[in-house]
Amino acid sequence: MSVAAVYHFSEDPTITVFRPHVPATNPEHAPAVWAIDAAHAPLYWFPRACPRVTAWPRNDDERCRFELALATVASRVHAIESAWLAPMRTTRLYRYELPADEFSPWTNASGQWIAEHDVEPIAVVPVGDLLDAHAVAGIELRVVPSLWPLHDLAVSDDWDFSIVRMANALPRPNTVIS
Repeated sequence: MSVAAVYHFSEDPTITVFRPHVPATNPEHAPAVWAIDAAHAPLYWFPRACPRVTAWPRNDDERCRFELALATVASRVHAIESAWLAPMRTTRLYRYELPADEFSPWTNASGQWIAEHDVEPIAVVPVGDLLDAHAVAGIELRVVPSLWPLHDLAVSDDWDFSIVRMANALPRPNTVIS
């Protein structure tokens, strides 16, 4: 399995080499350099620390359920908390293109690739306005008071999803059902 390109996104435009590391969120994993394929790159069009929930149908069979459950006709839904709208407007994010032939698929998550050695980027380009990037790609970006309702909906087996930095999200609200 191979892809034409893999990317890394960062707020730092000066990285000259990516070195393998153990992610804080997955301390059991061997050190690796992490990358994302082009189809899944929008999962990283956010400030690094921004909690987000994203979901999308994997195929036409899932599309109907996805559109009904999420009340959308968009191909993807991304959501951030209201407090992250200002950082979405002001963060300068850079896309590093990495040599795809140096990476192998990481099967634990859609679109993720890893290398177990140092990797030098091929190119670095600014992403530009993050809200505009979502709009141009036809991705519905929701700004919500709490990510938890969408989190709970996204984790079904009905479609693919990615949930990032929930440790930075507001606490789950207390809900009383009467």
